[in-house]
Amino acid sequence: METIINIVQMLISIVLVVIILMQVRETGSGLFGSAQASYRTRRGVEKTLFQFTIILAIVFLIISVISVRFT
Repeated sequence: METIINIVQMLISIVLVVIILMQVRETGSGLFGSAQASYRTRRGVEKTLFQFTIILAIVFLIISVISVRFT
């Protein structure tokens, strides 16, 4: 059971990193040069990626807690 939980946790972490990197790439100039002067809303794919990131982070947290309980 521990092995399955660890594999699932690694897969979720890889997908989470990829999705976060995709979001940074879509912002334009990257982490340090993207000073946004105006407020803008997320739409379409950007909104879906943002929501999926939140869901994956919550699932990762839950699986981490479960992993600690089994070890």
